[in-house]
Amino acid sequence: MNTLDDQALIHTYEDAVNLKLEEEFIQILYAEINKRKLDLNIPL
Repeated sequence: MNTLDDQALIHTYEDAVNLKLEEEFIQILYAEINKRKLDLNIPL
C-alpha cells in the first residue's frame, strides 16, 4: 500500500465502502489507514 499517498488511500477506502466492495479489501485499506494514523472523518 505504500504506493498510495494518504489522500488517495482515504479516497480509495471511501469508494470501496460506497461501492460495497469485498469486505476483505475494505479491511486491508482500513488497516493501512490505522497504521498511518489517518483520520477518516466519515461514519462507518
